[in-house]
Amino acid sequence: MNDFDVIIVGGGHAGVEASLVVSRMGLTAGLVTMERSKLALMSCNPAIGGIGKSHLVKEVDALGGIMGLAIDATGIQFRKLNLSRGPAVWSTRVQADRRAYNDYIVSAIEQDKNITVIEGIATEITVEHSSVKAITLKTGDRIRCKAVVITTGTFLGGLIHIGEQQIRAGRLGEDSATELSQSFLSLGFEVGRLKTGTPPRLNADTIDFSVCEVQPGETPIPFFSDRSPKRVIEQENCYLTYTTEKTKEIVSRNFKLSPMFSGQIHSTGPRYCPSIEDKFYRFADKKRHQIFLEPEGNNNNEIYPNGFSTALPESVQLDAIRTIIGLEHVEITRPGYAVEYDFCPAFQIKPSFETKRVKHLFLAGQINGTSGYEEAAAQGLMAGINAVLSIIGEEPFVLDRSEAYIGVMIDDLTTRSTTEPYRMFTSRAEYRLFLREDNARDRLNKYASKYKLLDEATCANFDAQRIEMDRIVKNLHSTRVRIDQLGNLAQRFKRMETTTLANVICQPSLTLLDAIQLVESIAPEFSGRSELMERAAIYVRYEGYIDKQEREVQKFRNLEKAKIPASFDFNSMVGLKMEAREKFTHFRPSTIGQAGRIEGITPGDIAVLSIYVKRFKEMPT
Repeated sequence: MNDFDVIIVGGGHAGVEASLVVSRMGLTAGLVTMERSKLALMSCNPAIGGIGKSHLVKEVDALGGIMGLAIDATGIQFRKLNLSRGPAVWSTRVQADRRAYNDYIVSAIEQDKNITVIEGIATEITVEHSSVKAITLKTGDRIRCKAVVITTGTFLGGLIHIGEQQIRAGRLGEDSATELSQSFLSLGFEVGRLKTGTPPRLNADTIDFSVCEVQPGETPIPFFSDRSPKRVIEQENCYLTYTTEKTKEIVSRNFKLSPMFSGQIHSTGPRYCPSIEDKFYRFADKKRHQIFLEPEGNNNNEIYPNGFSTALPESVQLDAIRTIIGLEHVEITRPGYAVEYDFCPAFQIKPSFETKRVKHLFLAGQINGTSGYEEAAAQGLMAGINAVLSIIGEEPFVLDRSEAYIGVMIDDLTTRSTTEPYRMFTSRAEYRLFLREDNARDRLNKYASKYKLLDEATCANFDAQRIEMDRIVKNLHSTRVRIDQLGNLAQRFKRMETTTLANVICQPSLTLLDAIQLVESIAPEFSGRSELMERAAIYVRYEGYIDKQEREVQKFRNLEKAKIPASFDFNSMVGLKMEAREKFTHFRPSTIGQAGRIEGITPGDIAVLSIYVKRFKEMPT
């Protein structure tokens, strides 16, 4: 008899989302974690969102996930980024109360009757007839189940580096899971090594904030989730400061003491979040680097110096950081460090996050070669959904590149070799004008309803909002106003007596916010629905571009409909160069479109593949 329907190994952001969605879909979940009090603990920066990442959070929220609710409830500073650019790249970022966020998640898990938290370390995956059946703990206890989701983060083979010092741990002061890597190897999986890092934490009382640039939050507060109760808070300030020539001199002089430069670390770190050593080495001509001083909570005296990730010896860290403006007398409360960990390159999973080698075994988060809380949460949510669907015998739920940033991420992972930790950016999405923060609900609510990820009333409410937004768009096109009502803007409409409100919104001389305020001032019937009005205005202003992108999306979807049978033998194709056959066999794309996105594959390769797939499908069974 099974102990649980689904076992989730790892209690980080991926494991939490996986556990909760399994419960919401009506099955039982066993969550294996080292310490139940540290669920979704922010190991690195105390913030959620940012460029590209916030889109993932919005999508997780649209599919019933908890991350948006948790950060809305525990955020201490809320900001909108990229507002000087188009709405496709507008992004939300929220500074968290690190401990409060952790407590919020722990409470949600503990109150869920379908979830049982099991403190322990998983050491072995039991497989029978190519299907997962159980996991074994370090204590020797075996827990049977119908599916397993592995979300081990940096704990799988975790090794911390501080100068020459090495500590077996996935997070400073905690344990490392070493035996599970061997279980993956014994099952035939390829296992690699990646690296990430974190800055030292600083005592706020020893910082001179008066010489730093203040970065306040925004009002009204840009909450992540439509489901969050609105609240008014006194937001905390963040601060911007800079390194100096003396910082560069100290760090450069001690390159040899950094494990990244001494040869102690051989694995690859995240390109877009380099250590301070990397910054001074790779950008030797740059005179200074930004350092953002971010509070870790309302009742927490620690400061996170974002931009100063390091694995130098602690004494060197202190000498270097005291050369930064405002930090001349700072005290370090915890040293920065680098951490190496094991991962399974993601060509070994399907777009559903189920492994190709073992049925009902799913991988999510950093084990797939990604970095970041948001990327992990999105993967955990999707892996949890598909674990349930695999148990009840339904087709997997897979989002494609045209539907969501989640779809972009999984397609990137499964069609490209992961040689460095993967991070989401808006630039990765070719249909980003279609995949905005503001329309995540419009895109994904149908799936939340289909899979019962949100209750019927909530889904119905979001559908009603979408219908109302469409009505506002229609009225903006049909409502005409006199030119003399437009003030200074009137000169743009010479020889005209009236124009539509849609035409007013589209004027490039106005910011979107100014355009909305003008429309509301001359047509009060459009006021009082700020969020819906903003969504409608975005659509009106970019309607032509959105229509063009929708046509491109349709072409993409036509290619995605061209399925490649799971039993297709790529090595049987004559006339295809060896490199293409090897890559097709390695990644095993499921559609012609996906095959075309594999690095190094040419249009000629796709033409040959299309012919062979068509012949294969026409062969008698």
